[in-house]
Amino acid sequence: MTSTVTFSNGVTMPAIGLGVFQTPPEETIAAVQTALELGYRHIDTAAAYFNEREVGEGLRRSGVPRDEVFVETKVWVSDYGYDETLHAFEKSRKKLGVEQLDLLLLHQPLTAKFERTIQAYKALEKLLADGAVRAIGVSNMVPARLDALFAETEVVPAVNQIELHPYNVKAELQAKNTEHGILTQAWSPIGGIRSYNGATSNPLNDTTIGAIGERYGKTNTQVMLRWHIQQGRSAIPKSTNAARIAANFDVFDFDLTNDELARIDALDTGDTIDLDTLDVEAFGFVIDEA
Repeated sequence: MTSTVTFSNGVTMPAIGLGVFQTPPEETIAAVQTALELGYRHIDTAAAYFNEREVGEGLRRSGVPRDEVFVETKVWVSDYGYDETLHAFEKSRKKLGVEQLDLLLLHQPLTAKFERTIQAYKALEKLLADGAVRAIGVSNMVPARLDALFAETEVVPAVNQIELHPYNVKAELQAKNTEHGILTQAWSPIGGIRSYNGATSNPLNDTTIGAIGERYGKTNTQVMLRWHIQQGRSAIPKSTNAARIAANFDVFDFDLTNDELARIDALDTGDTIDLDTLDVEAFGFVIDEA
């Protein structure tokens, strides 16, 4: 039985999901199928990952009934705007091969043109009201952007998906989310983003986490995922390796002490990527039609 988290609107979601960020399309089908066969019931993708079709195919090949799997995806900034975002939903839905999405997020605030972000979120509100999605949310939104969103919209996001791992705890942003009943969901929950960015230190080989893991016969990765779960977050580790996918799900048979949770919190370095000022339009992603 998987641990779940509950949104402010009452919708529940498995706390651990399979992430497919940077998973090549040709490897995505097998990763999703493997995860579902191992017991995962939550898959996180995005239009800008360009593997939604393969996520849908993995879901179908697994044989797990659609209503047992929580499917989450994100709208990319090139599709922001009210009508554009409604169309983006249709593109994602058709690629995934589903009628309804469980969770739809805005992938990134478009800070230089925030009105387009607002209009995109209002489209999410429309989709929620129509029952096309079960919950809506945002990703990579800092407190000031959340305040700006609250001022212009009606529905508080169910989720804010952010980079969060022991070396980047984002305590202020987590507190902001909690204040407004927003679930914090961690991307790069075990710190893999640090390797991509050339960092020399990584929580995957942190000795403090390792010592905690030795007590339970668990790896650094498993300890970190347990840390997320016990603090009420959702985490979406990614892997295409069947053994690692299985290991990432083997985190429901032990409990960290309050002291151990605090020791992991204390590893925060404050080193983070400032996605709020990043020119994401410069990435040049254009989301293809279904």
